[in-house]
Amino acid sequence: MLTTTQETFLREFHAAHPAVTARCMAHGRAADGRSSYEILRDRVTGCRRVLDLGCGDGLLLELLAADSEGRELAGVDLSPEDLTLARRRPLPAGTRLLEARAQELPFPAGSFDACVSHMALMLMADADQVVAEAARVLAPGGVLALATGGGAVDGEAYDVFLRLLRPLIGSAPAEQRIPALGDRRVRSREGLDELLGPAGFSPVDRDTVRIDLSGSLEQVWDVVSGVYDLGPVDIRTIASLREAFTAETESMVRPDGTIPCGMKVHIASSRMP
Repeated sequence: MLTTTQETFLREFHAAHPAVTARCMAHGRAADGRSSYEILRDRVTGCRRVLDLGCGDGLLLELLAADSEGRELAGVDLSPEDLTLARRRPLPAGTRLLEARAQELPFPAGSFDACVSHMALMLMADADQVVAEAARVLAPGGVLALATGGGAVDGEAYDVFLRLLRPLIGSAPAEQRIPALGDRRVRSREGLDELLGPAGFSPVDRDTVRIDLSGSLEQVWDVVSGVYDLGPVDIRTIASLREAFTAETESMVRPDGTIPCGMKVHIASSRMP
């Protein structure tokens, strides 16, 4: 079953690379100084009961807790390793962190005022069922807020990395390719409206922001090499990719020793009537 294959891959990847999303993206900043996590947090300002779908190591939950005293928080994730890290964060007493599928949420109807998902819904199989479950657990007027990847900024280091990665993955043997992840509708405004509308959500409010992930060569490589596609790739191939990436970005190094690296992130929200 494809869903089982996808979720098995994600569990195994995060077991080997816990907190990979936060490690890659937490230091990134938009032009206004906020991280993508903080921008998503601000989409649910005023919401007291918040569920994080694919909460990972709990960074977004920690930001939500610090932003508003008295919040009731919950998070679900497939990765027990990430959830272990989340339980170490300073979260409010009573925060529920559960190993569970977003397609089968273990909460009663109307339990939350908001559902958030940072770079996670775009990976999930059966997105229609995820959206239906989000609609079920949201109270009337509840908000669904999402951060999804929007690709590289042209001419910067992540763009170079993807250009080098595509032919490598295309020519890799089957055992070194990851299963197809997610639903392409999540990646566009029109697709999100098509996905969310039947569940009762309002038309999507969506912005695209540039997240600056610039840094030293080592820092930028840590960011770009966190992609899922490299999970099954052998060490020698990754070493060759890094060598090519280093050579390609050498001319991009700024006087302060940093390399420009930008990622576009889509921030979208919708509301139940």
